[in-house]
Formats: sequence, C-alpha cells, structure tokens
Amino acid sequence: MHTEGFEIPIHQSAIKAQLVMGLPRQLALVLYTIVAALTLPLSTWYAIPPGLFLHAVFAAAARRDPAFWDVFRRAIGYRLFYRA
Repeated sequence: MHTEGFEIPIHQSAIKAQLVMGLPRQLALVLYTIVAALTLPLSTWYAIPPGLFLHAVFAAAARRDPAFWDVFRRAIGYRLFYRA
C-alpha cells in the first residue's frame, strides 16, 4: 500500500556495505594490521605476499556477497550443541 506523503528517502550510503579497497572495513583493518605487525618490526618481507593473496581472496568474496564477513563472524559464534 502506497500512501502519498509518507515516504522517507534513505541515502544509499546508509544501506550499502562499507568497503575499503574492496574488502569489508573491519576485515581490511585486521588483515593489514597483522601484515604490518609481521613485516615492519621483523624487517622481513615474508608477510606481504600472503597478505596480498588473502586480500585478493577476500575481495573476490566481497564482490559476490558484500556481507560475507558479517555472516562468517556470526557463524563462528554458533555452537554445535546446545544443552536442553
């Protein structure tokens, strides 16, 4: 049912996922903090290729479903068995 005068426009940025370089914002912060923590203090570059690989994998997943990170975090919290 459509009633004239009772429409509220919602800006697109309020409902779209917040992506940073193609990744969900929280995932990008976690991934690049870990890569920086392994690379900078140890003065080794071994953490950068796996970090770029994970970025590509997560970006491909975000292209298919921008909410995959939220769903994954929620699924990790589920228990396999609930006591009756």
